[in-house]
Amino acid sequence: MAKEQQGLLERRKIEGKVTVGEVLSNPAPLGLMGFGMTTVLLNLHNAGVFGLDSMILAMGIFYGGMAQIFAGLMEYRKGNTFGTTAFCSFGLFWLSLVGLILIPKMGLEGFKFGNTSFGFYLFMWGLFTCGMFIGTLRLNRVLQVVFLSLTVLFWLLAAHEWWGLPGIICGIEGIFCGFSAIYAALAQVINECYGKTILPLGVIQKK
Repeated sequence: MAKEQQGLLERRKIEGKVTVGEVLSNPAPLGLMGFGMTTVLLNLHNAGVFGLDSMILAMGIFYGGMAQIFAGLMEYRKGNTFGTTAFCSFGLFWLSLVGLILIPKMGLEGFKFGNTSFGFYLFMWGLFTCGMFIGTLRLNRVLQVVFLSLTVLFWLLAAHEWWGLPGIICGIEGIFCGFSAIYAALAQVINECYGKTILPLGVIQKK
């Protein structure tokens, strides 16, 4: 393990990523996998493949929610403002979504939500994601696909709540979004393991 870390440090020195200090792992694949897998499963439900059950809620709490928050805190440790904001925000999105589903089932009066308010909830998350998409224009093509398709997904889901857009449309688009995040996660892991580009991310060359 020490030899592997030393080799990774040497590669990063050559690539100009670090010069001194400790070697920190890349938390982005953890956050992207937490987001991607949970998004695919939820949108299989939206597409009508299966009902909303405890599997989705558990994924929303632990992998979509907590794992992304962990990843965001690790991005904070690395000084990555974009990663911290994105992963912590979407981790808390999943926790808030589970809360919206479970709190009304506890029988608490006044805590139920309607289609209009839920549509605005989804619309605002789409607005946030659209802003984050602008940030990806300086990062890589795959993240652009993830954030753009997620923006569209949120607004399709809002349209579903407001105007009855068929859920299967949202589901198909959401499955694509989720798998694009899974690709982004696996590409980073595999490329780092092999020390070269196996799965391209389309990194933007900064001027």
